[in-house]
Amino acid sequence: MATEVMIEARDLTKYYGDFVGVENINFTIRKGEVVGLLGPNGSGKTTTMRMLTGFMPPSSGTIRVAGHDVIADSLEARRAIGYLPETVPLYTDMTIEDYLEFMGSLRGMSRSYLAKRIDRVVDLCKLGTYRRTHIAKLSKGYRQRVGIAQAILHEPKVLVLDEPTIGIDPIQVVETRQLIKTLGEDHTILLSTHILPEVSMICQRVLIINEGTLIAEDTPANLAHRLRARDRLELEVRGPAAAVLGALRGIKGVTNVTRSGEGEVHTYVVEFTAESDPREAIGQLVLSNGWGLRKLNPLSMSLEEIFLRLTVSEEA
Repeated sequence: MATEVMIEARDLTKYYGDFVGVENINFTIRKGEVVGLLGPNGSGKTTTMRMLTGFMPPSSGTIRVAGHDVIADSLEARRAIGYLPETVPLYTDMTIEDYLEFMGSLRGMSRSYLAKRIDRVVDLCKLGTYRRTHIAKLSKGYRQRVGIAQAILHEPKVLVLDEPTIGIDPIQVVETRQLIKTLGEDHTILLSTHILPEVSMICQRVLIINEGTLIAEDTPANLAHRLRARDRLELEVRGPAAAVLGALRGIKGVTNVTRSGEGEVHTYVVEFTAESDPREAIGQLVLSNGWGLRKLNPLSMSLEEIFLRLTVSEEA
């Protein structure tokens, strides 16, 4: 049985006058997925988020969230969404508790249910110490947590988080990322960011958007496999550097070898064609020459390399 579709965008397009914000974007996110929407500033990420959450209508195309059309069945779609915008709309003269009570009342939550949920989200977002503190006195990181708390208050099926770690200190970044991982156990999450390591740490799948167009959709590993014409190995060998370098370059399928390090032990990066696998040949080579093999690891293509290759090729 197929996993339930929680977000579905079809031919999603938004114009601002004659300017195209996003154009013909299509993607599907299934229940339980944590998906990163990745792109440079101005690429169309926030526009996409705002349309998905019903904050602004698309110029054309359709959006369904938890089975509800965001335009035709707006209220039911919004009940299924928890939204953290890039700039969190907080009432700084309220305490955290007052603010959450106010947000719960706007969502029509009963008093008894709301009281339980406030206790739960305050605990989950680690806001207990500041529960009765005015929001104006909180740091940017804690304000961001309050924004996440209001987004999950009504137990939505889908969370849409727009740049959740932007502008907060490194310790708060780590804690916020861990919180998002925890939330991913119970929610379907679409996370927008331009911070590449964030996607690698949190997301199972990535959508890459550039200049308003969706240019890639897959897991980072699959994207790397599709984009990379050559595979790479990193090995650490104890032995005469020139001899090792020459021998490695002579292995069938190897296209390039680079060396770094000093002394007896050097690190080599071996590039080879996708259809070949020189690992056994490397092992036999080192053994037959009496050298020492300290390390042999495959090198994956980083998300930064994937992103640059995709966006540069698009612009070209």
